[in-house]
Amino acid sequence: MLLFSSIVACKAGADWKKSLGLGKEKVSYLHFYFHDIASCTKNATALIVAMANTTITSSTFFGMLSVVDDPLTQGPAITSKVIGRMQGIYASASQIEFSLFMGLNFLLTTGEFNGSTLTMIGRNPTMENVREMSIVGGSGAFRLARGFLLAKTYSANTVTRSFVVECDVTIIHY
Repeated sequence: MLLFSSIVACKAGADWKKSLGLGKEKVSYLHFYFHDIASCTKNATALIVAMANTTITSSTFFGMLSVVDDPLTQGPAITSKVIGRMQGIYASASQIEFSLFMGLNFLLTTGEFNGSTLTMIGRNPTMENVREMSIVGGSGAFRLARGFLLAKTYSANTVTRSFVVECDVTIIHY
């Protein structure tokens, strides 16, 4: 316990940012689209990995768990420049409305933030026009990040189960 207290006291001092190699706090804004293809085809980017016995009869798919690896693009077209990947899980977590619990990492693969990640967790009530979820961390340029992501469905095809979602992200980081 004494060792832990000493570490906390040291890091809580004025030089904790310096000791972690952090610079000045800044705000960044990102705008991108993700393409979620939840079909049973070779092009699928989201796969159902588990579901409850009652999921199939639920109007909200309550109890369904999916794993996702979606491309992030600059524009809404799937042919737009790929700037990263959205990887993680989402689960249908409401018995009343179609709402997802999402735990995701956004890996950026080009530009100023190449190799950096953002971690997002939150509730996504997909039928709402704009949904807000929390940025709770990151790596690389986004170490100790915090902020929020606003998601808006750009297009949805329920027959092919293909969705394009527009994202605006505000990040406070060092």
